[in-house]
Amino acid sequence: MAHPLLVLVGPTAVGKTALSLELARRFDGEIVSADSRLFYRGLDVGTAKPTPAERAAAPHHLIDVCDPNQTLSLGEYQRLAYRTIEDILTRGRLPILVGGTGQYVWAVVEGWGIPKVAPQPALRAALEGLGDGEPARWLAALDPAAAARIDRRNVRRVVRALEVTLVTGRPISELQRKTPPSYDIRILGLTRDRDALYERIDDRVEAMMAAGLLDEVRRLRYAGYGRDLPSMSGLGYRQLLAHLAGEMTLGEAVERIKFETHRFARQQATWFRRDDRRIHWFELGGASKTTETVAKFIEGWVAQNK
Repeated sequence: MAHPLLVLVGPTAVGKTALSLELARRFDGEIVSADSRLFYRGLDVGTAKPTPAERAAAPHHLIDVCDPNQTLSLGEYQRLAYRTIEDILTRGRLPILVGGTGQYVWAVVEGWGIPKVAPQPALRAALEGLGDGEPARWLAALDPAAAARIDRRNVRRVVRALEVTLVTGRPISELQRKTPPSYDIRILGLTRDRDALYERIDDRVEAMMAAGLLDEVRRLRYAGYGRDLPSMSGLGYRQLLAHLAGEMTLGEAVERIKFETHRFARQQATWFRRDDRRIHWFELGGASKTTETVAKFIEGWVAQNK
């Protein structure tokens, strides 16, 4: 019998945290984060990181695993996630993979092949210096399958594909073949009415500001974490760093955070909607008793996997 893996996805602020905590309580579960914003220590307020009380209510994993000036590659995350899931299963508990970062979720669910090729700064610089459109033409010649899949305007991804192909001598499309894990996977997707979701986002941004987000950004900047770091380019941090640099007022920065978070939520929803065939969708809000509905939906599945 395959071991169970429950997966909970949906856009930011939709309500994944609250539902995951309730499901963990009911089904003896532990939560594995698939949110890339939660990896970084010190980025707490602006990422809506689970509170100490929430972490005490259910074990959380893959949160605070690196400093803001470090990176956790997709391959490293995948390996950590599989190891964590296996540990949870060994304890006889239910692993619940929760997040809105689609790449990280599907890397685990689908078993993406992720080449273990370290960044090659000199090679990257040379490839980036080839000229407009030239890296994409190289990739089309060396790996047509990858070139067809990658947007040629996304220079970073095109260069990475070339980097892997040139270092290994094998097309990246071959190295990235999927090997799905042997779990019994149940994927739940959460949605809300768009206007209601935007209102929740705006309320959360205001709550973050009241909770000291600007002070958090100041502390991080004072500690030497600059705007060039991926960790500091996230929503909230990017806009407030621009404010601190004198590029916009605080009010403008807050409105920009809200607007760009709305857009991000739409992008997340679009990403997950591409997989309607395997995601079981539940709408939150209104008078619906979604928690009870979800619990009834999975209780038989959980029981048969024990």
